[in-house]
Amino acid sequence: MTTTPPEGFRQHRFEPPTTATTVILVRHGESAAARPDEPFALVDGHGDPPLHENGQRQAVLVGERLKTQRIDAIYVTTLQRTSQTAAPLAAALGLTPVVVADLREVHLGDWEGGLLRVKAAANDPVYEQMHTEQRWEVIPNAEPLATFVERTQRGLRTIVDAHPGGRVVAVVHGGVIGCLLAHASGATSFAFNGSDNASISELVVDGDRQVVRRFNDSAHLYG
Repeated sequence: MTTTPPEGFRQHRFEPPTTATTVILVRHGESAAARPDEPFALVDGHGDPPLHENGQRQAVLVGERLKTQRIDAIYVTTLQRTSQTAAPLAAALGLTPVVVADLREVHLGDWEGGLLRVKAAANDPVYEQMHTEQRWEVIPNAEPLATFVERTQRGLRTIVDAHPGGRVVAVVHGGVIGCLLAHASGATSFAFNGSDNASISELVVDGDRQVVRRFNDSAHLYG
């Protein structure tokens, strides 16, 4: 039988189970502007722009926000904008980022190299259809949503299995954050797309249970 405390049952903050892994998802800083006549270089078929000057500033700010917290490891993807964003935090903590290729951005098929931004600016009908149907594969030769979900879950599991009870930072991409949070929450597939550059989101993973704790926290960018 539960005994009622003298002051009653108060509300308490969420506390993750001791076996759970907290994954702080940072979207990379703003990357270089896309130009139709100068497509981004590709890495394994993915556009690989460096950070824009503003993105470099954002990387410093998110590093300042996180450097006083307990961070057991930092993860990045194969694309340079993530490692460049992680660099200030990694230097402050003395950590070497680890690459998880499965967490690279969704493959945009014929719209790689920056063309997606051009199509978005033009309100291209295929771009609008992609958002209406919430499927990446509406773009010619783009990665199917189901494949993207499977791949990003595999990448997440790589991190979680390495850090039971840990707290880690993963600097990834907007599409990846959207995919992970939609899967964890059971939301529609594009519900969490569009996080701000250098924003912070958070997942707590304990076995098969995934809890969304934060999305698009960007207070450090506007203080």
